[in-house]
Amino acid sequence: MLIRYKKAFEKIAMGLLSFMPNEKDLKKLQQTMKNYESEDSWQLFLWKEGEDIIGLLGVNFTDHNTMQLQHISVNPSHRHQGIGTRMVNALQEMFPNWTASANAETASFFEKCSQEDNSVEGSGC
Repeated sequence: MLIRYKKAFEKIAMGLLSFMPNEKDLKKLQQTMKNYESEDSWQLFLWKEGEDIIGLLGVNFTDHNTMQLQHISVNPSHRHQGIGTRMVNALQEMFPNWTASANAETASFFEKCSQEDNSVEGSGC
């Protein structure tokens, strides 16, 4: 289940974000968290299964009804189970009038989804 980020989940979110290649540096990671907490267009979502939070999606909502996927991360022990795809699908269900797109960091994930599902960008993966 996709849930909105709350300050109470900060450590879990930072841990999941730290799996992203460009978020290894603590200062960069702290700045990213600050962006999600202070910028209205930046929103963070967490994926919860049972009592555990095992995934994260970070999105930047633009002026053109596009939600650009900034970050996607799944706990390594839960990878290759389709959780990333389910997170993106759940996000698109939450915001059906918005088109999903990738940034440089998330583009390879979007490409993989397209190959697996024969989906096109913007229609979910």
